[in-house]
Amino acid sequence: MDSSRDIDRLSRDVVSQLAVIVRTSQLHDPRNVAVATSIEKFVAVANVIILEESSMDIEIVGEYFYLNGERVKFTMEHLLNFDFLQREFKKRALGSIKFRCEVSTADMQEFLTAFISCQFQAEPFEDLLLKTDGMRCISVGRLRRISEQSDVDMRKTVKRTYFNAVSFTRGVMNKIKIGERISMKKAKRVVETMVDTLLDKEEFLFGMTVIKNYDEYTFHHSVNVSILSVALGQRLGMDKKSLMELGLVALFHDIGKTVIPNEILNKPTVFDEHDWKVMARHPLFGVKLIFRMKSFDAASVRAAIVAYEHHIHPDGSGYPGIKALPELDLFSRIVAIADQYDAMTSSRVYARTPMTPDKALALMVKRVSSQLDPLLMKFFINLVGTYPVGTLVVLDTLELGVVSAANQADSMRPRVRVITDSGGNRIEPWVADLTKKNAGGMYLRSIRKTVDHNKYGINLAEYFL
Repeated sequence: MDSSRDIDRLSRDVVSQLAVIVRTSQLHDPRNVAVATSIEKFVAVANVIILEESSMDIEIVGEYFYLNGERVKFTMEHLLNFDFLQREFKKRALGSIKFRCEVSTADMQEFLTAFISCQFQAEPFEDLLLKTDGMRCISVGRLRRISEQSDVDMRKTVKRTYFNAVSFTRGVMNKIKIGERISMKKAKRVVETMVDTLLDKEEFLFGMTVIKNYDEYTFHHSVNVSILSVALGQRLGMDKKSLMELGLVALFHDIGKTVIPNEILNKPTVFDEHDWKVMARHPLFGVKLIFRMKSFDAASVRAAIVAYEHHIHPDGSGYPGIKALPELDLFSRIVAIADQYDAMTSSRVYARTPMTPDKALALMVKRVSSQLDPLLMKFFINLVGTYPVGTLVVLDTLELGVVSAANQADSMRPRVRVITDSGGNRIEPWVADLTKKNAGGMYLRSIRKTVDHNKYGINLAEYFL
């Protein structure tokens, strides 16, 4: 294949076309003309990859598809197909489909017959495994589960990455306060580590954004906005280079606040008109500070743009005010969403009681078009789910739980860390899979309602640390 761009395109096309085949096969017999046409399109793309790389493995790990070990990046155009295929794989506990040689239309028709029929069996994967055992070039693998020990190791790595970023941000802002110049090189290394961690362990690093340290709000907020921005950029299909640049500019989006007087920045009461006028200048201060950095480069220019634009809204409102409004930078629009979400769900000097994640998301939806980019908000909602990470929920079993990860296949059924029994007694936390059903086909647990963790005196951070 000529380039990484060709590989990305073919990977997206083959996974998307597989979803089309499965969807069509659920409506028609695998030998139907409509199914046969979609199979031919899949075979044409699949065989290009198989001839180039000798084989083709399509695997689902967490919420992503991987093709021959590389994560498949998708765009809005492919989102529905990818979500649909995820659900179909997970219904069957299917983790991978391996193509060991060039595939034919007949091979795919045989596979689809087995794939569709196995969903009606008590043990769908075992049935699919049996029916595909003798196939010429197609085999299947079981859905992989991360072990508890792996979880522990991952969390240690993620915690180290997160707090290193907070420590770095604290150091940068303290240097700026005393007039020292700072270098972008170390910032880039810190962000690269975060991006690598997010690409490998999104659920864990994303969960760290629940940590809201009141005394170090500015530092945690900067890191959280960087993580949320990169996670959103990842959903948009950005490559690693773009994600690193996005994470960097997001980390510095509020750098202008370092020169806001402490008596305003830490004012415990509502801002008056004078306070707001001073606070509204922090985007301009941010631009000046970024231009004073060492090793000034293209990333610095992008950081300055985002620092200036992240409080300007698509409808022209916001601050700082400008006479002629050009189209806002894509990174500015992404950071604006991450900034609002983290700010509303954090405790600050003048807002000791933060919003719950679901209420913050509902308010942001109301601000779409006027303050926030509508298309990017759709991606953000898909990222955080109907019940965002950190939401305290009451299950229909009367147990209390904290949402620990969104479920891209079904936003109403996220992963929940159960923290009390049905009597309200604290227990050793364990993760409940809300997609599990009993023998009668009924869900074992469902979310009844969301509640405010502040009223229950629950520190969410302890369940992610």
